[in-house]
Amino acid sequence: MINYEITKLDNGATIISEFIPYVKTFSLGFFFDVGSRDEDLENNGISHFIEHMFFKGTEKRSAKKLSDEIESTGGYLNAFTSKEHTCFYGRGLSKNLAKTYSVLSDMIQNSTFRQSEINKEAGVVIDELYDIEDTPEELIFDKFESNIFSGNSLAYPIIGTEENIRAFSREKIVKYINKYYGFDNLVIVASGYVEHKKLIKLTEKYFRKDIGKTQARRKEVSVQSVKDMVISKEIQQTHMILGTPTFGFNNIPERTAVNILSQILGEGSSSRLFQRIREKNGIAYQINTFLNSFYDISTFGAYISTNEKSFGKARKLIFEEFKKIKSKQVSDQELKRAKEYLKGSILMSMESTTNRMIRMAQSYIYFNKIHSVEESVELIDAVDKVKVMELANLLLTDENLTKVIICSDENAVEEAA
Repeated sequence: MINYEITKLDNGATIISEFIPYVKTFSLGFFFDVGSRDEDLENNGISHFIEHMFFKGTEKRSAKKLSDEIESTGGYLNAFTSKEHTCFYGRGLSKNLAKTYSVLSDMIQNSTFRQSEINKEAGVVIDELYDIEDTPEELIFDKFESNIFSGNSLAYPIIGTEENIRAFSREKIVKYINKYYGFDNLVIVASGYVEHKKLIKLTEKYFRKDIGKTQARRKEVSVQSVKDMVISKEIQQTHMILGTPTFGFNNIPERTAVNILSQILGEGSSSRLFQRIREKNGIAYQINTFLNSFYDISTFGAYISTNEKSFGKARKLIFEEFKKIKSKQVSDQELKRAKEYLKGSILMSMESTTNRMIRMAQSYIYFNKIHSVEESVELIDAVDKVKVMELANLLLTDENLTKVIICSDENAVEEAA
């Protein structure tokens, strides 16, 4: 049953709401279709930095007042920046929707971006950058994408560089906002006990300022052949990603099939890699596959962390499992398990209004429509064993796979490999 509504306003903004009668809460998000993918080398990190700065005070609310007004009613505010989107959102009791809308819209229209606050927040974000640098299981994914998307803006890390962060000024921030944070790039989405007409009235009431239209188009990605990367770092474990580019959200059937291949290989404790490397051989705590998707491309691969002595054996076992899934069709039981696992993950995520809100926003931004859960389930059910094997042979070849390793002894790892 379709219970959402979409309204395109005259100013270019889009309002989407989903009414859920059996809850007493809401999740409200303001999505801008902008992220680190839209940056360049000189301003890389600015989308994420702006996300922080929107919480640092407006013309009539201090940073503390912004949070106090929401938290005093039992709700909360948050935000996230990805490579393609920036979202500012709030959650609370349905009776407090207007208050949350007032605060979020004030942040977006009237943030002051004082230079003193910019300087202070630069220190906070640099600490966040250092945290990533000290966390190899996070850092390796940044390094993998910077390598595999070399020459494209998708290669840029969301957090940016220390040099850029220290150089951000009010002038740079305002210029970037004027370029990308326009009405035509804004989708306002709510899920929960929310009436669509009320959401429109709140928009008319609180959006008094003309934030204009966007002035730029997103660059297309073109992937070139890249070399393997080994990064030396004083750490205890050896971390490795073996991966390749694949289909993005704009090819839903193919991406869905890759997702099922990923489920079979390394998602969950009954997956092939988990069983072979962790359960049977006991040589790794972290072993899994991943599918990280953008509009027109994804990255797919396997990630492992293990000790230096076990690295060579672990790598050999991973390639053995790749070879098996390319040479012999998966069983009916294994395919069913992967499909049910994936469908279960989707359906359980729908019990969160925040997840529902994010799902609707991304679907609309990517496809200009809302893809239903039923459509997703149909796509999953349509994948057969032949397709899984076909994709395994397409993706899991030596010439397609790129290797990124973080380790303490580069020579030892190269010998083991």
